[in-house]
Amino acid sequence: MLSPHIVRAYDHELAELGNRIASMGGLAERMVDEAMAALVNADTDLARKVIADDATLDEGQRWIDDQAILMIARRQPMADDLREILGAIKIAADLERVGDLGKNIAKRVVAVTEVRQPVQLFRGLEALTTLALTQLKQVLDVYASREVSTIGFVRSRDEEIDAMYTSLFRELLTYMMEDPRNISPCTHLLFCAKNIERIGDHATNIAETVYHVVTGEMLPMDRVKVDKSHQIVIRESPEE
Repeated sequence: MLSPHIVRAYDHELAELGNRIASMGGLAERMVDEAMAALVNADTDLARKVIADDATLDEGQRWIDDQAILMIARRQPMADDLREILGAIKIAADLERVGDLGKNIAKRVVAVTEVRQPVQLFRGLEALTTLALTQLKQVLDVYASREVSTIGFVRSRDEEIDAMYTSLFRELLTYMMEDPRNISPCTHLLFCAKNIERIGDHATNIAETVYHVVTGEMLPMDRVKVDKSHQIVIRESPEE
């Protein structure tokens, strides 16, 4: 039988994994939010800050990976505890990718802001970002509370993100067709929009991991993707 001291130490290690995930989640959210602010406001200093913050997020993932391996080796966890540790590894990887996506947006700030784009394009990106970050925050709240009964919202929110991305994709292509000078900056904005759409996918991955950690079961494999950007074709109007 394990001594109370060993049990308390083990509980502390598990709690610390959760704390580190929360810290990574907060940083990933902030990086994406600041990257979009840098894009909208042509703020290259803020963009450089986002790029630099990625190293901190990477370090957080490495800590969780290393700590998880040590815990598995020392504690030989089973059932709930093993799912908890392996889930932390998977969630940390998704959060690290969210940070990478924020960094990718920040890297495009200079290219996009060399030629200012219509305000409505940035509004579309801002709305998409708000939706994706809201989804990510809610998923992390579920991870903290373990209230998986509310997790059904994630997939419906992901469908909404995909639909908004498809609409924005079509709008950006239209601007490119109207004026060839828009092609370069709008191409960068297309990549930014895709990065934001991918954040929604990572949030959904986290939700599925949390559900498995808490229940020991997998969410039904009925996730529908409604990103239809691959079907969009903009045809030139016939000449008069």
